[in-house]
Order: sequence, then structure tokens, then C-alpha cells
Amino acid sequence: MPQIPIIMPQLGESIAEANIVAFLVKAGDTVAADQNLIEVETNKATMAVTSPCGGKIEKLAAQLNESYAVGTVLGYIEASQEEAARLGLDAPQAKVSDTDRVSKGDSNGSGTRVQPTVRGLPVPANAAGASYLSPRLKARMTDLGLSAADLSGVAGSGAAGRVTVEDFEKFISHLEKHKMTAASSMRVSVADAMRRSWTRPIANVGMPVCLDPLFAYRKVARPKPGPALCALRALAVALAENTKPAGRLVGTKIVHPSSIDIGFAVEAEDGVLVPVIRDADKKLLKDLVEPYNELVELARQRKLPVNATGASIATVTNFGTFGLEWATPIPLPEQTLVLGMGAARHKPHWDSVKGQFVPIMEANLTLSFDHRVLDGGAAGRLLQRVSELMKQPEKL
Repeated sequence: MPQIPIIMPQLGESIAEANIVAFLVKAGDTVAADQNLIEVETNKATMAVTSPCGGKIEKLAAQLNESYAVGTVLGYIEASQEEAARLGLDAPQAKVSDTDRVSKGDSNGSGTRVQPTVRGLPVPANAAGASYLSPRLKARMTDLGLSAADLSGVAGSGAAGRVTVEDFEKFISHLEKHKMTAASSMRVSVADAMRRSWTRPIANVGMPVCLDPLFAYRKVARPKPGPALCALRALAVALAENTKPAGRLVGTKIVHPSSIDIGFAVEAEDGVLVPVIRDADKKLLKDLVEPYNELVELARQRKLPVNATGASIATVTNFGTFGLEWATPIPLPEQTLVLGMGAARHKPHWDSVKGQFVPIMEANLTLSFDHRVLDGGAAGRLLQRVSELMKQPEKL
């Protein structure tokens, strides 16, 4: 009977590998075409590898909690001649051993088992750390899946403070005496993104915004938009009026965005996911409530669709949900801006008509930005415009 391979698919534009988290079938099970076989985890979401055809699972060669590159053969399905012919695979298939299916030494990348890493990211990671690494030390670090940034805390004993292999081995030996837990693929991805973001000069501005108009609007609006969604829509409108603040500096050019796609931070297990609302400037606030709430739930389950991740121009994060009034979040490497919102608090406000202080609900807005693209004045004007728009939620 023909043996049809189960192959790790391309799960997203920038996804180069995925980690096996669950087997949904076992050897000997009969499966249908497009049936979910294996649950895998990327640095963005949990997805499923499906069956290429109907048949019987001959054997699953992949291992649980191992990471495999796109194109790796994870197992085989024993299919009928008809199924094989439908897939154009009716020629006799040579049986492949488990070693051939998932071997470390395969130079062409097919069937290669790889250790969990973060690849396929938008910008190369030029991490700061040891200034010079010998080929021997680089090879040792590669074996352990470490980067130069991991050596930033190692005091080198070599010439000009160079970290030697001996320094490195002492460092590893010292680490092994401490309690250690494995970092999830999401945690590694967040760490890598923040390390790359910090290679730029990041600056921050902030100002308070009165939320009384928004809370009054929520009492009559159906459905009810939350403060973070209101901020997202206001940022989208402001950037649609002037796209330059969301541009990226590439060489000597500022590249303006072609669409206003805004992400928003959602806390997930051991990390943060950033679902994206496409063309947020072209949809009214009331029309964004349902898709926003749906994406929040999918993000918490780590089941975001591919088209709802990546390629956004800015992010909105509501750190006020943690009771924080002020924070300075860091923009993602591919973005110039991140808008933060703090917790709402009753504050005294001078009413010039009444000639007295009156209580209002107020929250702090912060804007973190790439100082190469924006100066404080431009960032301040953008934040002022966002504040103005948030005070008129019925017009958003």
C-alpha cells in the first residue's frame, strides 16, 4: 500500500518551525482527509497538522515536545491506491526508516529535528553581548542554542575582556547549580523581539485623558466598546490623517504604511499575543466591538488565525487592567509606535465655570516611539489628537 507522508506545513508567513504539543491520533487509527492529526505550537498560536488524505496511520515518527522545521516528515499514512492516485502519488513509495524521517544530520533540511528556536522573524537579531566569539566558542554556543546576548553578563578573562571557552564553561557550570525551568516558545519569542526592539532609541511621552465622555457613551451604546478599543480606533483615525508617525526608517527613507493595521496586546499563558485589526481606520467603533472581543478570546486560547497576526503598524496595550497608572511599553521591532493606557482614577479637575474643583475619571496615555522617526513634538501632537478623539467616542 502507498505510504503518504505527514509533513509539517508552513503555518504562517514567518513561521519556520513548530513544537509538537499533542497527538490527536495514534498508529493504527483510520483517518479522513483534512482530519486534525497533531497539535503544534508556534511562537504565535496553537494550530493543527491535518491529514493529506484518508487512510490508516502507519506510524508517527515525531516526538512530543520536540520542535520540527517546516517540511519535516512527521509520520506516514497507509493510503489506498485511489487516494494515492488522487494526490498524484500513485508511484511505488520506498519505505523510509525512522532515522531517515527525523535525523539531525540531514543537510537538505528535510526530516530535520531542530531544537526550539525563533526563526523567520522580520528583522535579524543583532544582539549585543560578547564583542568577539571564537569559532570554537560559537560552535559550543550553537550546540546549546545560545546567542551572544546570553553572554552579556559573563566577565571575560581573555585579551581585552574577551570571553573564552573556559569562561563560558564556568558560566554554564554555575547556572546548572540554580533552579531552572524551560522557557516556552512564546517566552523565547517575546525575549528575542524585545532584544531587537531595544537596539533602537526608544522615547516616551504621556498625558492624562478624561474618560467621562467614554463612560457616558458606554451607558447608551450597543454593543459597548471598552477603553482600549476606543484608544485603538482613535489611534487609527489619527494615523490615517497623517501616516508619517507610523513610518519606518529604512536607510535614508521613511516608509509610510499602506494600510492602518493596529494590533492590541492580550496576555496569554507565559507571554503576550498581539492580534491585529486590519484597516482599523475604515471601520466605525461600534463595528469593531464584536471582532475585537472575538480576537481577545482566540488570543487567550492561542488559536489566532494567521491573517490576524503580524504586519501591523502600531500596538495598543491596556496596562491599566493590572492596576497600573503609568508604564513605558516597548514597540515591536517592526513597529514605530505603541500606545499605552493606564488605570482610570477619580481625579480633581478645575471647572472654570463653577469656579471649583470637580471629580472626573482620568487615565494616563503613554506613547512609546522610535526617536529616529519621531521627535517629542510630533509624538506629543499625535498623542494630543488621540486624546481629543477619545473624548468624542460617538464620532469614532
